[in-house]
Amino acid sequence: MNLKLIFSIAFFIQLSLQAFAQEKFTLSGTISDFNTNESLISVNIIIPELNTGTTTNEYGFYSITLPKGNYNVIISYLGYAETSETINLNENIIKNFSLIESVENLDEVIITENIERLNIRKPQMSVNALKASTIKEIPVVLGEPDVIKAITLLPGVTNAGEGSSGFNVRGGAADQNLILLDEATVFNSSHLFGFFSVFNPDAIKDLKLYKGGIPARYGGRVSSVLDIYQKEGNSKAFHANGGIGIVASRLLAEGPLKKDKGAFLFGGRSSYAHLFLPLFDLDNVAYFYDLNTKLNYKLNDNNNIYLSGYFGRDVFRISDSFDNTYGNTVLNFRWNHLFSDKLFSNMSLIYSDYYYGLNLNFVEFNWDSGIKNFNFKYDFKHYISNNFKLQYGLNSIYYKFNPGDIKPSTPTSGINPFKLTDKFAFENAIYIDAEHDLSEKLSVNYGLRLSSFLRLGQNELNIYENNQAVIFNEDFQIYEKADPIGTENFSKSDVMKSFLNLEPRLAIAYQLDKNTSVKASYNRMSQYLHLLSNTTSPTPLDVWTPSGSYVKPQLLDQFAIGYFKLLKENNYSLEIEGFYKTIKNRIDYIDGADLIANNAIEQIILNGKARAYGLELLLKKNEGKLKGWIAYTLSKSEQKTPGRTPTETGINNGNWYNTAYDKTHDLSLVGSFDLNEKWTLNGNFIFQTGQPATFPNGQYQYSGLTIPSYNNRNSDRLPNYHRIDIAANYTPKPNKNKGWQNYWTFSIYNLYNRYNAASISFDQNRNTGINEATKLSIFGIIPSVSYNFKF
Repeated sequence: MNLKLIFSIAFFIQLSLQAFAQEKFTLSGTISDFNTNESLISVNIIIPELNTGTTTNEYGFYSITLPKGNYNVIISYLGYAETSETINLNENIIKNFSLIESVENLDEVIITENIERLNIRKPQMSVNALKASTIKEIPVVLGEPDVIKAITLLPGVTNAGEGSSGFNVRGGAADQNLILLDEATVFNSSHLFGFFSVFNPDAIKDLKLYKGGIPARYGGRVSSVLDIYQKEGNSKAFHANGGIGIVASRLLAEGPLKKDKGAFLFGGRSSYAHLFLPLFDLDNVAYFYDLNTKLNYKLNDNNNIYLSGYFGRDVFRISDSFDNTYGNTVLNFRWNHLFSDKLFSNMSLIYSDYYYGLNLNFVEFNWDSGIKNFNFKYDFKHYISNNFKLQYGLNSIYYKFNPGDIKPSTPTSGINPFKLTDKFAFENAIYIDAEHDLSEKLSVNYGLRLSSFLRLGQNELNIYENNQAVIFNEDFQIYEKADPIGTENFSKSDVMKSFLNLEPRLAIAYQLDKNTSVKASYNRMSQYLHLLSNTTSPTPLDVWTPSGSYVKPQLLDQFAIGYFKLLKENNYSLEIEGFYKTIKNRIDYIDGADLIANNAIEQIILNGKARAYGLELLLKKNEGKLKGWIAYTLSKSEQKTPGRTPTETGINNGNWYNTAYDKTHDLSLVGSFDLNEKWTLNGNFIFQTGQPATFPNGQYQYSGLTIPSYNNRNSDRLPNYHRIDIAANYTPKPNKNKGWQNYWTFSIYNLYNRYNAASISFDQNRNTGINEATKLSIFGIIPSVSYNFKF
């Protein structure tokens, strides 16, 4: 080998080692609102020289590691003026940015965070986000802005009809949604039996709905995650805002505890329509109220603490005979700690309580029930390199379930005290989640969650022959309750039943060009809690029960694939997704099941399975005077509970049948038009296939009684649902940025006065003796007006 070749090889090796050992430094910090010091979530930090970037986490922190050099750092976020700064990165730098609101963009209707090409590359799919300004512009019943009603305008999301609580995601049940408010679980998301949601839009900072490809840090439900964060408060100056409507009003105040160091936020909301009922000689009451609060304090550059809470109650009373009170209480203490410029942590201590109380004065007894949990979470985000990030953590939840406690309300009551057996459980999990850019075109998210569930001891657990709490009567071909052959008692420290499940998660994105990508995801999830309800939507009386000896945890496997494209320089965006999911151990009820005050719920339920599949389309217009979106979903949701033996018929003869929330077609059109500086016009159109139902198909006589016979379960449907809503926002002084600012909202819900069927009942006409169907409708046309202000 000649000397020249040796020197050439040596020089090449030296250059390679220098390139490999190229110095890299980390740029990190927080991004906040200039006027309030409020941290901003999912802000884009873009480095155009390297065609790379990152986003802030839930607390406004970012970290990115780059080779030594000069870079133009661009900060971009919806509703804020874009900013840029040239940084000489020759050492680790902590750089905080403050963004100024862009007034002309404040009221844009857009349902995702700022759409950048960077997001086309991200593997995360099946996620929608809504800003508070968007929620406030959507026309709703009685003029009160509503989070839950707003998300039902997204593809893959429906509800069970007007006046119903909860929501359904991709053919899943309402109890399969994990609803988080500042990381605390909310078990009932509705006020006044579904007319309003419990979330005050004035207090909301960020909202994301995960329908699929759910990251490993989330668990405990098999359908979706609705993750909501409250505002932190203004640490620079005192401000307040609110609104006065026909049936409800709200007020929110925020200001500094110590300027630029800490802040408080207090919000309240209440309805008052019941105050007018005496004018119509009605002695009834129906109202709600809720309170939001948050405190935050910056101890130093590496430590922040937060204390947030929510308290809400509904009161419903019919004269002196019936009194119902229910609601949520949540409290969360959080500590953010920055171990280094690459390692961020958040520790949370969370308390959540859902209470339901019922006083029946005419029979002189009170009923109390509810569910409490105490949750410890510790999460880390590790920015290992620009192309590789890790999230990992653990959480442990202790549950106490109170299915019901009946007590006499007066000394003369003939009711004997009766307490349904309390239940206790521990749910634990550890997880790790990686975000990995394999190349400029290929990115993946992959993770693993290990969850466990310990059903703790209780008094008087029934024992059944062959361990079957439900038996099949072959003579009558029906399922019946089994009689216990004994009971077994446990102490609270005993573990009656344990479950352990691995939950892998995977999401992949491949960038076809700078504006187009295809994505795919898979996730397995476990759900250990079950809502016992045989109605089409949750009600306050529904009871949660944990998995145990007779109730198995639900297990989900979901696959999704999607096509994503930005059009006309981000003015338009298109998302198309297909999904298929299966669920094992979905609870099903035997015919004639009675859920109320049932101390042996295992006697009326069977373990079945469910499946759902569909296609979602979302086309958005993000810029210009006219903005909005078209959302369409074509889907199918079914359930099946076959017989346990060849001689058993199963539910619905063991065949697949439509779930109560199956909607073949779901179409939403949402639009906003800036007429001029003072007027903004908003509207939406909704069409849904009618809700599945079971109608009688005949009748027969037995011992002088007329007995109806029914079709197969959910083989019929209510009429198709559709309506148009419109609204107009009027701002008298649009250019006023200080002092008292205000605007009016005029809206009409159900513009063409369609009486959509909430249910159809069948009965015999007392006058004619002929059987007839009666349609129940909740709302016709409803105009409303509200006055909104801030100062």
